[in-house]
Amino acid sequence: MTLPFQIDLSGRVAVITGGGGVLCAEFGRALASCGAKVALLDLDGNAAERQAAAIRAQGGTAIGIATNVLERPSLEHAAATVLAHFGPCDLLLNGAGGNNPKGTTSKESYESGDLADPAVSSFFDLDQQAVEFVFKLNFMGTLLPTQVFAQQMLDRPGCAIINMSSMNAFRPLTKIPAYSGAKAAISNFTQWLAVHFADAGIRVNAIAPGFFETAQNQTLLIDQVSGKYTERAEKIIAHTPMRRFGITDDLLGTLLWLASPQASGFVNGIVVPVDGGFSAYSGV
Repeated sequence: MTLPFQIDLSGRVAVITGGGGVLCAEFGRALASCGAKVALLDLDGNAAERQAAAIRAQGGTAIGIATNVLERPSLEHAAATVLAHFGPCDLLLNGAGGNNPKGTTSKESYESGDLADPAVSSFFDLDQQAVEFVFKLNFMGTLLPTQVFAQQMLDRPGCAIINMSSMNAFRPLTKIPAYSGAKAAISNFTQWLAVHFADAGIRVNAIAPGFFETAQNQTLLIDQVSGKYTERAEKIIAHTPMRRFGITDDLLGTLLWLASPQASGFVNGIVVPVDGGFSAYSGV
């Protein structure tokens, strides 16, 4: 890993939810490279520990903890484990999130006859439980970890929370109303938290990634037969002024800037789009 710049996080404790995934694990490696002690929390404890082991193999300090971000007792157990191993949390990165196929529509817009077509999943076919799951995973999966770990940050200098929003929060995408709505809630919640915790000395900001090629969206962006970009991927590229998808390294500079009290100590309550200009482009 080559960092865009170095910050000093020596002695700091960073907790990352969703830490077993590729993106958040990369965040963990970046923070560990700057001296932070990193706790990777994930529903898949084995994945979290594998990623933590990779950080340790590179000379960093990390542990993986099996954690359900939707269950407070699980989060409290993780917080106690972090406290016992490393000390109190200084930086919380709420990275857990995701979508559900049953909370999406198969078409970008409703057409006459869709409601009667069993092959079409229209707005009227959205599954209530799937939509509720998406909101719980993204919003409650940010609120609950914050409730638990922010208690360790109160009135301690240099503490910060970084949430993961999305460019969907700026410009809702077609087909995914539940995910877009949930990420809009994250952006709003970030601003609310920033005001609420200002007197306690905790800065709260968010990163809003645009389109990144990851394991989660391979079927959305890449045709599994031809190996070429799908029609939707081509449309995304056409509306991205920088004419490419993002890579994980594109997010590290923003992460380190927001994590550093020296670099962004007066930055509070913002949502930073890292999307190649997608949210700024009107299409004409």
